Amino acid sequence: MGDFDNREREEVFSKKVRAGKRTYFFDVKATRSNDYYITITESKKRLEDGVFIKHKIFLYKEDFEKFAEGLKDTVEYIKANQEVVEKRYEMSESSEVAKSADDDFSFDI
Repeated sequence: MGDFDNREREEVFSKKVRAGKRTYFFDVKATRSNDYYITITESKKRLEDGVFIKHKIFLYKEDFEKFAEGLKDTVEYIKANQEVVEKRYEMSESSEVAKSADDDFSFDI
């Protein structure tokens, strides 16, 4: 049995990013031998029943450069071929309202 089994590994760092109807979680976790890796999770509420559906990918440190390069090239291709307008999300699910598009928000879990 390797370092990875069905149990969740120790979480070292976590960053939550809300983007409209989706939430992304960037988590740094540690293997038993204390090697760090990243899990990227997309969480989206299913309209029919309100259940949150999660998709997760694992990114290992030996792949960071290739992954980042591939992501950068792909984003640059889209930006070169179509207009990309970055959305500024307001906190519509709570009573708080964004004062301006430049406000810096921190979201607690």
